[in-house]
Amino acid sequence: MFQDYSNISIFPTTTADVIANLVAALLCGIILSLIYRFTYRGPSYSISFVNALVILTIISALVILVIGNNLARAFGLVGAMSIIRFRTAVRDTMDMVYIFLSLAIGMACGIGLNVIALLGVVISGIIIIVMSLTHFGAPRKRMHLLQIAYDSNATPSKEFDKIISEYCRNAKLVNLKRDTRGHLEAYYQVLFKKQNATIDFTEKLSKIEAVKNVQVFFDEDDMNAPTF
Repeated sequence: MFQDYSNISIFPTTTADVIANLVAALLCGIILSLIYRFTYRGPSYSISFVNALVILTIISALVILVIGNNLARAFGLVGAMSIIRFRTAVRDTMDMVYIFLSLAIGMACGIGLNVIALLGVVISGIIIIVMSLTHFGAPRKRMHLLQIAYDSNATPSKEFDKIISEYCRNAKLVNLKRDTRGHLEAYYQVLFKKQNATIDFTEKLSKIEAVKNVQVFFDEDDMNAPTF
């Protein structure tokens, strides 16, 4: 009823097989790095991380080739790798996803499952691209941070409230402090009625006599996300 697979080796035994698996890992790593370059939306793009994805795929394939079917070799390699300490902070969650994906693809190439590795990187890449282009998971309500500095002796309450009610659906004061020049700096979380009205909004606030400086902060995801 049960078949014995203990004597069946799925690991490559010839030099040609090893080279083929490493080339497949290289190809999959390049595809994965291109997908990362196309879908990256963060503020700090790293060329070294893109190159690391390619090399990491090859390294994981090489590790699997070294281990083979030898259990003692696997434990020895785990002990040797435990000496290495990685202290680089991963700033984006998707970067960690790419790291795990490159490891999985490299492992598949290492044991000779090149078709699975290629299908895995293609299917995963299509899913990542579609989610990136459609802004999957983007919030419907996009909050912005408004920084306004004004003279503490002439608080622009009436004019400011009028402009806020005209352009914003909601405004919440989150921080208030005094700068080195004696001006008050107020930080608000605001929800605009129209996403493309920020320029007119800041211009009108800047025309108030008591206002010294106006800034609206929003991240890159807000710029690329669709408005509703």
